[in-house]
Amino acid sequence: MKKLLLSLVAAAAMGALTVAAHAQPAVKLFVVDMAKLYDTHYKTIEKNAQLQADDQKAQEEVDRMNKEGNGLVEEYKALNDKTSNPALTAEAKASAQNEAQKKFAAIQQKQQEVQTFIQNTRNSLQQRMQTYKALILEEISKTATTVAQRKGGNLLIDKSGPSLFLIPAVVYADAAFDITDEVAKEINKDRPAGSPTAPAATTAAPAPAAGAPAVSVPGLTPKK
Repeated sequence: MKKLLLSLVAAAAMGALTVAAHAQPAVKLFVVDMAKLYDTHYKTIEKNAQLQADDQKAQEEVDRMNKEGNGLVEEYKALNDKTSNPALTAEAKASAQNEAQKKFAAIQQKQQEVQTFIQNTRNSLQQRMQTYKALILEEISKTATTVAQRKGGNLLIDKSGPSLFLIPAVVYADAAFDITDEVAKEINKDRPAGSPTAPAATTAAPAPAAGAPAVSVPGLTPKK
């Protein structure tokens, strides 16, 4: 009876090992460089070119606004000079001073308009880039997964490391496991004719030049 029980236990153990072996297939791992795939995707190159063009238009608008502001500065200086002109009557000086104060307020408003425009444009460009990046990385991930599965893989690791998915960087992987080039061909197979192939210099969202606008009145304040 004891031998029979031992035999049953051994058989059950062997069965459990067999089930476990079938439940956990051997790992077939592949690695991919998501950062490289993102940078070299034709859609990324096109998006960067589009954002850079929009950035250039925004900078031209900033220059136009600054030019208007500088015109206001010159008008303010002329009015401010009148307030010190001894040839003018007190009434004329008071009128010039009043107009100078109005002009100074217009200059301050123009400065605020420039800064607000720069900030809004920067936020818009960055948001557009972030939205695009999230969508295209999801698309690339699906394609990379399909390629890995087609090759019999059941584990895919991004070797570009923490910069994209906050996972530990891969220290070493044999080139035989790297399917980046194969995935790159897959995601760029629909590249339109004439589309640029070289990646843009940067994938960061561009923005209009920051800092103080050219509109300023150094050393001048409205007279009280």
